[in-house]
Amino acid sequence: MPTRTTLTDLAEQAGVSTATVSRVLNGKAGVSADTRQAVLAALDVLGYERPEKLRRRSAGLIGLVVPELTNPVFPNFAQKIESALAHAGYTPLLCTQSPGGTTEDEYVQMLLDHGVDGIIFVSGLHADTQAAPDRYQRLRSLGTPLVLVNGFVAELDAPSISSDDVGSMDLAVRHLISQGHAKIGLAIGPQRFLPATRKMEGFSRALSERLGITDASPHIATSLFSVEGGQAAATELLESGHTAIVCGSDLMALGAIRAVRSRGLSVPEDVSVVGYDDSPLMAFTDPPLTTIRQSVDAMSMAVVNTMLAEIAGANPPRTELLFSPELIVRDSTAACPRPS
Repeated sequence: MPTRTTLTDLAEQAGVSTATVSRVLNGKAGVSADTRQAVLAALDVLGYERPEKLRRRSAGLIGLVVPELTNPVFPNFAQKIESALAHAGYTPLLCTQSPGGTTEDEYVQMLLDHGVDGIIFVSGLHADTQAAPDRYQRLRSLGTPLVLVNGFVAELDAPSISSDDVGSMDLAVRHLISQGHAKIGLAIGPQRFLPATRKMEGFSRALSERLGITDASPHIATSLFSVEGGQAAATELLESGHTAIVCGSDLMALGAIRAVRSRGLSVPEDVSVVGYDDSPLMAFTDPPLTTIRQSVDAMSMAVVNTMLAEIAGANPPRTELLFSPELIVRDSTAACPRPS
Protein backbone atom coordinates (compact mmCIF):
# COMPACT_ATOMS: atom_id res chain seq x y z
CA MET A 1 0.00 0.00 0.00
CA PRO A 2 1.45 3.43 -0.92
CA THR A 3 2.62 5.57 1.99
CA ARG A 4 0.78 8.72 3.04
CA THR A 5 3.66 10.78 1.56
CA THR A 6 3.29 9.00 -1.77
CA LEU A 7 -0.47 9.55 -1.80
CA THR A 8 -0.01 13.25 -1.02
CA ASP A 9 2.58 13.67 -3.78
CA LEU A 10 0.33 11.94 -6.30
CA ALA A 11 -2.71 13.94 -5.21
CA GLU A 12 -0.87 17.25 -5.60
CA GLN A 13 0.47 16.26 -9.02
CA ALA A 14 -2.93 15.05 -10.27
CA GLY A 15 -4.92 17.88 -8.65
CA VAL A 16 -7.22 15.52 -6.74
CA SER A 17 -7.67 14.36 -3.15
CA THR A 18 -5.65 11.60 -1.51
CA ALA A 19 -8.89 9.65 -1.15
CA THR A 20 -9.39 9.77 -4.93
CA VAL A 21 -5.82 8.62 -5.51
CA SER A 22 -6.42 5.71 -3.14
CA ARG A 23 -9.61 4.72 -5.00
CA VAL A 24 -7.76 4.73 -8.34
CA LEU A 25 -4.81 2.72 -7.01
CA ASN A 26 -7.14 0.15 -5.49
CA GLY A 27 -9.27 -0.14 -8.63
CA LYS A 28 -12.43 1.11 -6.95
CA ALA A 29 -15.44 2.37 -8.91
CA GLY A 30 -16.83 5.90 -8.78
CA VAL A 31 -13.89 7.66 -10.45
CA SER A 32 -14.23 9.33 -13.86
CA ALA A 33 -12.00 8.26 -16.75
CA ASP A 34 -10.32 11.68 -16.88
CA THR A 35 -9.56 11.62 -13.15
CA ARG A 36 -8.22 8.09 -13.39
CA GLN A 37 -5.98 9.13 -16.29
CA ALA A 38 -4.71 12.14 -14.30
CA VAL A 39 -3.67 9.85 -11.43
CA LEU A 40 -1.97 7.42 -13.80
CA ALA A 41 -0.11 10.32 -15.43
CA ALA A 42 0.97 11.50 -11.96
CA LEU A 43 2.40 8.04 -11.27
CA ASP A 44 4.41 8.23 -14.48
CA VAL A 45 5.63 11.81 -13.94
CA LEU A 46 6.78 11.12 -10.38
CA GLY A 47 8.51 7.91 -11.40
CA TYR A 48 6.30 5.42 -9.54
CA GLU A 49 5.61 2.02 -11.09
CA ARG A 50 1.97 1.35 -11.87
CA PRO A 51 0.41 -1.44 -9.76
CA GLU A 52 -0.21 -4.65 -11.70
CA LYS A 53 -4.00 -4.25 -11.44
CA LEU A 54 -3.80 -0.86 -13.24
CA ARG A 55 -1.94 -2.13 -16.28
CA ARG A 56 -4.50 -2.28 -19.03
CA ARG A 57 -4.47 -4.77 -21.86
CA SER A 58 -3.65 -2.95 -25.09
CA ALA A 59 -6.46 -2.60 -27.62
CA GLY A 60 -3.92 -2.86 -30.42
CA LEU A 61 -0.84 -1.35 -32.04
CA ILE A 62 -0.72 1.93 -33.99
CA GLY A 63 2.38 2.91 -35.97
CA LEU A 64 3.49 6.54 -35.71
CA VAL A 65 6.06 7.61 -38.32
CA VAL A 66 7.71 11.01 -37.84
CA PRO A 67 10.73 12.74 -39.40
CA GLU A 68 13.97 13.39 -37.52
CA LEU A 69 13.54 14.73 -34.00
CA THR A 70 15.91 17.70 -34.29
CA ASN A 71 12.97 19.97 -35.12
CA PRO A 72 11.15 20.30 -31.77
CA VAL A 73 7.69 20.36 -33.36
CA PHE A 74 7.98 16.68 -34.34
CA PRO A 75 8.66 15.36 -30.81
CA ASN A 76 5.77 17.58 -29.72
CA PHE A 77 3.42 15.93 -32.23
CA ALA A 78 4.75 12.49 -31.26
CA GLN A 79 4.20 13.08 -27.56
CA LYS A 80 0.66 14.42 -27.97
CA ILE A 81 -0.40 11.68 -30.41
CA GLU A 82 1.16 8.93 -28.28
CA SER A 83 -0.59 10.23 -25.18
CA ALA A 84 -3.98 10.34 -26.91
CA LEU A 85 -3.48 6.83 -28.33
CA ALA A 86 -2.55 5.47 -24.92
CA HIS A 87 -5.62 7.15 -23.41
CA ALA A 88 -7.71 5.30 -26.01
CA GLY A 89 -6.08 2.00 -24.99
CA TYR A 90 -3.74 1.61 -27.98
CA THR A 91 0.00 1.06 -27.87
CA PRO A 92 1.91 3.45 -30.18
CA LEU A 93 4.97 2.20 -32.05
CA LEU A 94 7.10 5.31 -32.69
CA CYS A 95 9.33 5.29 -35.78
CA THR A 96 11.71 8.25 -36.15
CA GLN A 97 13.86 8.87 -39.19
CA SER A 98 17.37 10.26 -39.48
CA PRO A 99 19.68 10.87 -42.44
CA GLY A 100 21.25 7.58 -43.49
CA GLY A 101 19.06 5.62 -41.08
CA THR A 102 15.96 3.48 -41.48
CA THR A 103 13.74 4.73 -44.30
CA GLU A 104 10.00 5.32 -44.10
CA ASP A 105 9.33 2.32 -46.36
CA GLU A 106 11.48 0.08 -44.13
CA TYR A 107 9.63 1.26 -41.05
CA VAL A 108 6.28 0.59 -42.73
CA GLN A 109 7.27 -2.99 -43.53
CA MET A 110 8.34 -3.51 -39.93
CA LEU A 111 5.01 -2.13 -38.71
CA LEU A 112 3.11 -4.44 -41.05
CA ASP A 113 5.16 -7.38 -39.77
CA HIS A 114 4.05 -6.42 -36.25
CA GLY A 115 0.41 -6.47 -37.34
CA VAL A 116 -0.41 -2.86 -36.56
CA ASP A 117 -4.05 -1.75 -36.66
CA GLY A 118 -3.18 1.49 -38.48
CA ILE A 119 -0.36 3.91 -39.30
CA ILE A 120 -0.13 7.67 -38.73
CA PHE A 121 2.32 9.60 -40.91
CA VAL A 122 3.52 13.03 -39.74
CA SER A 123 5.23 15.11 -42.47
CA GLY A 124 6.39 11.99 -44.26
CA LEU A 125 6.89 11.22 -47.95
CA HIS A 126 3.22 12.09 -48.47
CA ALA A 127 4.29 15.74 -48.01
CA ASP A 128 6.98 15.42 -50.73
CA THR A 129 5.42 16.25 -54.09
CA GLN A 130 8.26 14.42 -55.86
CA ALA A 131 7.56 11.14 -54.04
CA ALA A 132 5.13 8.72 -55.68
CA PRO A 133 1.98 7.99 -53.63
CA ASP A 134 2.10 4.31 -54.66
CA ARG A 135 3.45 3.24 -51.25
CA TYR A 136 0.34 4.61 -49.53
CA GLN A 137 -2.03 3.23 -52.14
CA ARG A 138 -0.48 -0.20 -51.57
CA LEU A 139 -1.18 0.12 -47.84
CA ARG A 140 -4.80 1.06 -48.53
CA SER A 141 -5.14 -1.94 -50.87
CA LEU A 142 -4.05 -4.09 -47.93
CA GLY A 143 -6.82 -2.51 -45.86
CA THR A 144 -4.43 -0.68 -43.52
CA PRO A 145 -6.06 2.42 -41.97
CA LEU A 146 -3.95 5.55 -42.56
CA VAL A 147 -4.03 9.14 -41.34
CA LEU A 148 -1.78 11.76 -42.95
CA VAL A 149 -0.58 14.86 -41.09
CA ASN A 150 0.61 18.03 -42.87
CA GLY A 151 0.61 16.66 -46.39
CA PHE A 152 -2.54 16.15 -48.49
CA VAL A 153 -2.65 13.58 -51.32
CA ALA A 154 -5.88 14.15 -53.25
CA GLU A 155 -5.87 10.80 -55.05
CA LEU A 156 -5.32 8.77 -51.89
CA ASP A 157 -8.18 7.11 -50.02
CA ALA A 158 -7.10 8.34 -46.58
CA PRO A 159 -8.06 11.19 -44.23
CA SER A 160 -5.65 14.12 -43.96
CA ILE A 161 -5.17 16.69 -41.20
CA SER A 162 -3.06 19.80 -41.74
CA SER A 163 -2.24 23.25 -40.47
CA ASP A 164 -3.47 26.09 -42.70
CA ASP A 165 -0.12 27.11 -44.17
CA VAL A 166 -1.64 29.56 -46.64
CA GLY A 167 -3.58 31.43 -43.99
CA SER A 168 -0.62 31.48 -41.62
CA MET A 169 1.40 33.64 -43.96
CA ASP A 170 -1.32 36.29 -44.04
CA LEU A 171 -1.21 36.42 -40.23
CA ALA A 172 2.55 37.02 -40.28
CA VAL A 173 2.50 39.59 -43.10
CA ARG A 174 -0.38 41.56 -41.58
CA HIS A 175 1.44 41.72 -38.26
CA LEU A 176 4.63 43.00 -39.86
CA ILE A 177 2.77 45.57 -41.95
CA SER A 178 1.14 46.83 -38.76
CA GLN A 179 4.67 47.43 -37.47
CA GLY A 180 5.45 49.59 -40.50
CA HIS A 181 7.42 47.02 -42.52
CA ALA A 182 7.09 47.03 -46.31
CA LYS A 183 10.21 45.06 -47.29
CA ILE A 184 9.18 41.64 -45.99
CA GLY A 185 10.94 38.42 -46.99
CA LEU A 186 10.19 34.71 -46.65
CA ALA A 187 12.89 32.20 -45.67
CA ILE A 188 11.51 28.80 -46.59
CA GLY A 189 12.57 25.18 -47.10
CA PRO A 190 12.63 23.16 -50.34
CA GLN A 191 9.69 23.91 -52.60
CA ARG A 192 9.00 20.23 -53.30
CA PHE A 193 7.46 19.87 -49.83
CA LEU A 194 3.76 20.72 -49.83
CA PRO A 195 3.84 22.83 -46.62
CA ALA A 196 6.62 24.95 -48.17
CA THR A 197 4.70 25.33 -51.42
CA ARG A 198 1.59 26.40 -49.55
CA LYS A 199 3.49 28.90 -47.41
CA MET A 200 4.99 30.41 -50.56
CA GLU A 201 1.52 30.63 -52.08
CA GLY A 202 0.11 32.28 -48.96
CA PHE A 203 3.05 34.67 -48.69
CA SER A 204 2.75 35.70 -52.35
CA ARG A 205 -0.98 36.25 -51.97
CA ALA A 206 -0.49 38.33 -48.81
CA LEU A 207 2.14 40.55 -50.48
CA SER A 208 -0.20 41.09 -53.41
CA GLU A 209 -3.31 41.83 -51.38
CA ARG A 210 -1.66 43.81 -48.58
CA LEU A 211 1.20 45.62 -50.34
CA GLY A 212 0.33 45.47 -54.03
CA ILE A 213 3.45 43.42 -54.82
CA THR A 214 2.56 41.21 -57.78
CA ASP A 215 5.89 39.38 -58.09
CA ALA A 216 6.95 37.86 -54.77
CA SER A 217 9.94 35.92 -56.12
CA PRO A 218 12.55 38.59 -55.16
CA HIS A 219 11.23 38.36 -51.61
CA ILE A 220 11.51 34.56 -51.22
CA ALA A 221 14.71 32.68 -50.39
CA THR A 222 14.73 28.88 -50.26
CA SER A 223 17.11 26.68 -48.32
CA LEU A 224 16.75 23.83 -45.81
CA PHE A 225 14.36 23.58 -42.84
CA SER A 226 17.23 23.96 -40.35
CA VAL A 227 19.15 26.59 -38.40
CA GLU A 228 21.83 26.65 -41.07
CA GLY A 229 19.20 26.84 -43.81
CA GLY A 230 17.51 29.75 -42.07
CA GLN A 231 20.81 31.58 -41.76
CA ALA A 232 21.60 31.10 -45.46
CA ALA A 233 18.14 32.20 -46.64
CA ALA A 234 18.05 35.17 -44.26
CA THR A 235 21.50 36.31 -45.41
CA GLU A 236 20.18 36.46 -48.96
CA LEU A 237 17.16 38.49 -47.88
CA LEU A 238 19.23 40.86 -45.74
CA GLU A 239 21.52 41.56 -48.67
CA SER A 240 18.51 42.74 -50.65
CA GLY A 241 17.43 45.13 -47.90
CA HIS A 242 14.57 43.32 -46.18
CA THR A 243 13.69 44.64 -42.72
CA ALA A 244 11.46 41.72 -41.72
CA ILE A 245 11.76 37.98 -42.34
CA VAL A 246 9.06 35.34 -42.04
CA CYS A 247 10.50 31.84 -41.63
CA GLY A 248 9.14 28.41 -42.53
CA SER A 249 10.04 26.97 -39.12
CA ASP A 250 11.25 28.07 -35.72
CA LEU A 251 14.65 26.50 -36.41
CA MET A 252 14.97 28.61 -39.55
CA ALA A 253 14.01 31.67 -37.48
CA LEU A 254 16.85 30.95 -35.05
CA GLY A 255 19.18 30.81 -38.04
CA ALA A 256 17.76 34.08 -39.33
CA ILE A 257 18.52 35.74 -35.99
CA ARG A 258 22.07 34.43 -36.22
CA ALA A 259 22.37 35.90 -39.72
CA VAL A 260 21.14 39.30 -38.51
CA ARG A 261 23.66 39.35 -35.65
CA SER A 262 26.52 38.23 -37.87
CA ARG A 263 26.03 41.48 -39.80
CA GLY A 264 26.29 43.55 -36.62
CA LEU A 265 22.54 44.16 -36.52
CA SER A 266 19.98 43.45 -33.81
CA VAL A 267 16.62 41.68 -33.58
CA PRO A 268 14.11 43.34 -33.43
CA GLU A 269 15.67 46.84 -33.42
CA ASP A 270 17.02 46.51 -36.98
CA VAL A 271 15.28 43.42 -38.37
CA SER A 272 12.09 41.65 -37.26
CA VAL A 273 11.88 37.84 -37.41
CA VAL A 274 8.81 35.58 -37.32
CA GLY A 275 9.03 31.81 -36.85
CA TYR A 276 6.59 28.99 -37.51
CA ASP A 277 5.41 26.16 -35.20
CA ASP A 278 5.81 27.74 -31.73
CA SER A 279 7.98 24.80 -30.72
CA PRO A 280 8.71 24.23 -27.02
CA LEU A 281 11.20 26.75 -25.54
CA MET A 282 10.62 29.41 -28.22
CA ALA A 283 9.34 31.70 -25.46
CA PHE A 284 12.79 31.48 -23.85
CA THR A 285 15.04 32.27 -26.82
CA ASP A 286 16.94 35.56 -27.07
CA PRO A 287 14.82 37.44 -27.93
CA PRO A 288 11.64 35.42 -27.25
CA LEU A 289 10.40 34.45 -30.70
CA THR A 290 7.30 35.84 -32.36
CA THR A 291 5.93 32.84 -34.24
CA ILE A 292 2.95 31.15 -35.86
CA ARG A 293 1.65 28.44 -33.55
CA GLN A 294 0.50 25.17 -35.06
CA SER A 295 -2.50 23.75 -33.21
CA VAL A 296 -0.54 20.65 -32.17
CA ASP A 297 -2.85 19.65 -29.31
CA ALA A 298 -6.08 19.95 -31.31
CA MET A 299 -4.54 18.42 -34.43
CA SER A 300 -3.15 15.46 -32.47
CA MET A 301 -6.52 14.76 -30.88
CA ALA A 302 -8.19 14.95 -34.29
CA VAL A 303 -5.58 12.58 -35.73
CA VAL A 304 -6.23 9.97 -33.05
CA ASN A 305 -10.03 10.31 -33.23
CA THR A 306 -9.85 9.95 -37.00
CA MET A 307 -7.65 6.86 -36.72
CA LEU A 308 -10.04 5.28 -34.22
CA ALA A 309 -12.94 6.00 -36.59
CA GLU A 310 -10.97 4.42 -39.45
CA ILE A 311 -10.30 1.29 -37.40
CA ALA A 312 -13.98 1.10 -36.46
CA GLY A 313 -14.95 1.26 -40.16
CA ALA A 314 -16.71 4.63 -39.83
CA ASN A 315 -14.99 5.93 -43.00
CA PRO A 316 -14.20 9.57 -42.00
CA PRO A 317 -14.26 12.26 -44.73
CA ARG A 318 -11.42 12.22 -47.25
CA THR A 319 -11.41 16.00 -47.60
CA GLU A 320 -8.47 17.69 -45.87
CA LEU A 321 -9.21 18.97 -42.38
CA LEU A 322 -7.41 22.31 -41.93
CA PHE A 323 -6.59 23.80 -38.54
CA SER A 324 -6.16 27.57 -38.22
CA PRO A 325 -2.81 28.59 -36.72
CA GLU A 326 -2.36 31.42 -34.23
CA LEU A 327 0.04 34.37 -34.24
CA ILE A 328 2.03 34.47 -30.99
CA VAL A 329 3.60 37.91 -30.62
CA ARG A 330 6.76 38.06 -28.50
CA ASP A 331 9.90 40.18 -28.72
CA SER A 332 11.50 39.30 -32.08
CA THR A 333 9.28 41.76 -33.98
CA ALA A 334 9.04 45.53 -33.57
CA ALA A 335 8.44 48.74 -35.49
CA CYS A 336 10.37 49.10 -38.74
CA PRO A 337 13.48 51.24 -38.20
CA ARG A 338 13.45 54.64 -39.86
CA PRO A 339 15.90 55.10 -42.74
CA SER A 340 19.14 56.67 -41.48
